[in-house]
Amino acid sequence: MELSNINWMLGAACLLAGIGLGVLGYHLMNAGARNAQALRQRLAERDRQLAELRAGVDEHFERLGQVTRTLNAEVDEATTRLNAEAPRRPDLGAADDADDSHVAMPRDYADGNRGTLSEDFGLKSNDADTPQPPRY
Repeated sequence: MELSNINWMLGAACLLAGIGLGVLGYHLMNAGARNAQALRQRLAERDRQLAELRAGVDEHFERLGQVTRTLNAEVDEATTRLNAEAPRRPDLGAADDADDSHVAMPRDYADGNRGTLSEDFGLKSNDADTPQPPRY
């Protein structure tokens, strides 16, 4: 081959290599820009979600405050009504000690012949008329 053909071929190969490197560089640079755009888009989406969440939390706390105020009002009303309708307890400290003298001490036996603590209390007499259950 001739020397001039080699120069033309070397020039063409360098041109193709330069174009390839340029395309590769552009692709790599543009990939960073695409990533930056995707990051900006994700950031905007997260900001929107955060704003929605804050609005939801504000609404929740507002509703919670309203329920709390309503509950406190109902408790105050119930307390007032119960205090007005509550029966008064008798004052037990004002009772005389003299009234207690006629109360008898409790006993562990019964008066009379057949009291509730008698050994045969509640037992029936053995009558022949009492039906017996059948035996199997």
